Amino acid sequence: MAILPRFTTLGHGHTVLMLHDADGGHLTFAPSVESLASQGYRAIAVDLPGYGYTPPIEPYSAKALAQSVLALIDALKLEPVTLVGHGLGSMVALETVLRDPAKIKRLVLCAGGPPLDEPSYANWVEPRLAALDDGLSMEQIAERIIPMQIGNSAVPEGVRLIRHAMSEVQPLIYRHAVQALPLFQRNAAALSQIATSTLLINGAQDPCNPPEAMEALAQILPDARTAVLPGVGHWPPLESPDEFDGLLLDFLNKERRLH
Repeated sequence: MAILPRFTTLGHGHTVLMLHDADGGHLTFAPSVESLASQGYRAIAVDLPGYGYTPPIEPYSAKALAQSVLALIDALKLEPVTLVGHGLGSMVALETVLRDPAKIKRLVLCAGGPPLDEPSYANWVEPRLAALDDGLSMEQIAERIIPMQIGNSAVPEGVRLIRHAMSEVQPLIYRHAVQALPLFQRNAAALSQIATSTLLINGAQDPCNPPEAMEALAQILPDARTAVLPGVGHWPPLESPDEFDGLLLDFLNKERRLH
């Protein structure tokens, strides 16, 4: 039986379900929850298994996490949702729509999604595992990783929230989540079957998942568009919340007018 994720929610209307990265839980989308709710959407930011008060799962993989997301959609009896993923959450979002496309109306992938190539592995996975292997606390890991991977335009309050969210993660879960990143191996043939309307958002200065990787993914997905935020690194929802939420709402509102 899949683990049901705990979540925070606000607002009423079409449901936007948000999936965080390995680096932090639902707080990644704290500004977005308020922005979406104020514009007539029901925003749900989940804590994936092992994060917050959600029990962990074994094995820890995008496939298992996707099953938890689908279980939550079923448990809440949601209409087809807009699924927003950040980092690892983007891989989980893709896995979710591949498993049950009827439950997903739209996709937004931020700073993640494509299977990792060698440079992305070196910039995303290796420094995090090295910090864990060095025996650092999560607070120390945040102090090491964040300055290397934020953009030069990141807002200070957002950086503080990134640091706080990362500090809240349990080290063992963090290791499992980081190790799950390279295990996502959905190939172009599988991804090309995703007909869901998709927006890909990336920071121009993201070393983990650079804009060219997202552009390559956009060429594979049948209905995808890209947006790049200048001066932003790996955490667009918190480094540049106004711009990120603006792109998200513009995408949602255009789709809403079309339907």
